[in-house]
Amino acid sequence: MLAHRALVIAMLPAIGLRVLAVLGFPPAILFYGDSFAFLREELTPGTTRPSGYSLLLAVLRPAHSLTLVTVLQHLLGLALAVAVYALLRRRGLPGWGAALLVTPLLYDEFLVLLEHMIMADAVFIVLVTAAIGLIVRRVSPATAAVGGLLLGLAGITRTVGLPLLILTAAYLLIRRYGWRPLVALLVAGAIPLGAYATWMKVEKGKFGLTEADGNFLWSRTMSFADCAVIKPPERLAVLCPDMPVAQRPYPPHWLWESFSPLLKVPGAANRNQLAGEFARQAILAQPGGYLGAVATDLTQLLRWERTAVDEKTPYKLPASERPISESVRGVAESYEAGPAATRVVEPFAGWLRAYQRFGYVPFPLLVLALIGALVAAPLRRRWDALLPGVAALALVVSPPFLAAFDVRYVIPAIPLVCLAVGLTFAGTRTPFIARRAEPTERREPAEVA
Repeated sequence: MLAHRALVIAMLPAIGLRVLAVLGFPPAILFYGDSFAFLREELTPGTTRPSGYSLLLAVLRPAHSLTLVTVLQHLLGLALAVAVYALLRRRGLPGWGAALLVTPLLYDEFLVLLEHMIMADAVFIVLVTAAIGLIVRRVSPATAAVGGLLLGLAGITRTVGLPLLILTAAYLLIRRYGWRPLVALLVAGAIPLGAYATWMKVEKGKFGLTEADGNFLWSRTMSFADCAVIKPPERLAVLCPDMPVAQRPYPPHWLWESFSPLLKVPGAANRNQLAGEFARQAILAQPGGYLGAVATDLTQLLRWERTAVDEKTPYKLPASERPISESVRGVAESYEAGPAATRVVEPFAGWLRAYQRFGYVPFPLLVLALIGALVAAPLRRRWDALLPGVAALALVVSPPFLAAFDVRYVIPAIPLVCLAVGLTFAGTRTPFIARRAEPTERREPAEVA
């Protein structure tokens, strides 16, 4: 215990923050329509998001307790910090150094917030970080299979996890770990993905994970699309925006708001297909506008303050109670078997709201740490650090290309950046070409004199 006292000291206040969340905002924080879509009793493949998290909620449904869900997510967050700490200690970091590197996992207010939300993000973060951590700890067919399974589950939890399976496979291939771990990773990862896609085929006639990838990419193009330049065919012209670029709202609004031409297209599958075609034509016709919109979004990573005091955002802890909309109230109350609206219990809620104003890793520091790890890891021959580093980069950069920047989309990179930095400065160097495990040499027992 003395060897890990730095971690124990760091854990105690972190546990306290999560206790404040449970006491201050029972039974859970509900996020717009997303939480209610996950909570629905009928299990079907999601149209705009995969339903992997819904499957977990279905397993926990018999308890009829949203508090159970949030407590479980808080425990998973704490366990993830311990696991990253253990891996960094195994690689040679001192106790204080490993504990310091997991403090963002323990104390970042957004991680605490996501753990207390009925949203897929907290589970997704645990799945991705556990998979990457397991593979960099030791590569074997068994660990690769478990890692692939976790990444496959992450992919049916949030589709942004799909590229990570490909990146991990590339890592095993480039490092020459052999064909067995590579095949084990891909086969295990394909099991949940294939099963979910087959379910989608049976239920909705389409082999895939969602029916909204085209919608999201189309909403991205609303930042710059000019139909006078794109010249779309008549069947796509209905998706042209009818307001000047300078007056257009942020891309996500084009998915749901009544002014969106997307809502004029009947049928979810047809809408998604036409939106995807329009988006691809827009990007090819206006590549500069597309890259400019992405670059503008990425500049938000340079913003020091995560949310301004007067900024309207769903990511602030509520200061007052708000009734659930009548259209979805029954969904939440059926799961809870009683009132399910978020309650605000003072003084615990106020203490946590005060902490939220300063208890986070500023994004510029996170980006600086990530770039530093990606540059230093090859120089120090810490090749294992590149996998979590590149995975974190993919999670941060890909959303602005596929949809839009959102603060919530950056948070899953935090544990991976901490892991990459820790492995970069760990004491053990790793060869670029992985050494195959040699059979243990048999030794004869020494003769007794």
